[in-house]
Amino acid sequence: MARNKIEVDHGLTFRMFLVGLGLVLLYAILGGVALRMGVGMPLVIGFGAILLAAQYYFSGPIAMFSMRAHEVTPEEEPRLHQIIDRLCLMADMPKPKVGIAEMDIPNAFATGRNPKAAVVCATRGIMARLDDEQLEAVLAHELSHVAHRDVAVMTIASGVGMLAGLVSRMAMWGAMFSGGGNDRNNNSAAGEMVAWLASIVIYFIAFILTMALSRYRELSADRSGAILIGKPSALASALVTITGDMGRIPRTDLRRAENGNAFFFVPALAGGTGATLFSTHPSLQVRLDALNKLERELNG
Repeated sequence: MARNKIEVDHGLTFRMFLVGLGLVLLYAILGGVALRMGVGMPLVIGFGAILLAAQYYFSGPIAMFSMRAHEVTPEEEPRLHQIIDRLCLMADMPKPKVGIAEMDIPNAFATGRNPKAAVVCATRGIMARLDDEQLEAVLAHELSHVAHRDVAVMTIASGVGMLAGLVSRMAMWGAMFSGGGNDRNNNSAAGEMVAWLASIVIYFIAFILTMALSRYRELSADRSGAILIGKPSALASALVTITGDMGRIPRTDLRRAENGNAFFFVPALAGGTGATLFSTHPSLQVRLDALNKLERELNG
């Protein structure tokens, strides 16, 4: 954990450890499934290591590219840099790179494998819609993600899900083209079908673990960011403003940005109350209730 003045959330640290442990176990099971399909041990380990390393080291640039974001200098975006300079001074933490995403969707995100490689990015839409106090609250939330180092865990978690999806497709194709002329072929097809089902289950478990951690880390960043600036009401106001304006964005634009939901301040497209288990973020009401409770605590 970075040594700074952003509140340490031991609950988040414990959850990241448990999720990481669970993902290691899932990866081991997934490797066993791949071996059952006839894939060699060196290939299983090598491909898994390459995929996770690529996710870990290149997730930041990939996220920036997919969100049409680029790094900006203080001369190009003085308002954004001034706010982040002030927050980093308050938090006693190194200043991350600063970026702008060329989209009208009001949002912000942080990416990067560690604080030294971090980028805090705001969209054109959020810059135009929020006042300085609200924008400061949102950026304090994103800096909390950087300090908590939860972005790296989320990135690795998504890598395990991708690997499970790949193995499930390999098993499905193997079962489809194995042929059914004799008992040996039938046994092979049955084994590949079992491997396919196991991969689907592993993907589902990895997805649920990732979503549960994602929802908790958003609440943790809300709390830490609000405590940093001492104004939970400013973050609550920003949440209400952004969520309200999100409904005015064309749905086609929201769908293009939906893949970045897990890293956004507010999801581009949120499910209904029945989709809580599969949501990347807590509901707006849950976040507002937590901020209102924190406001009362800070004000005695």
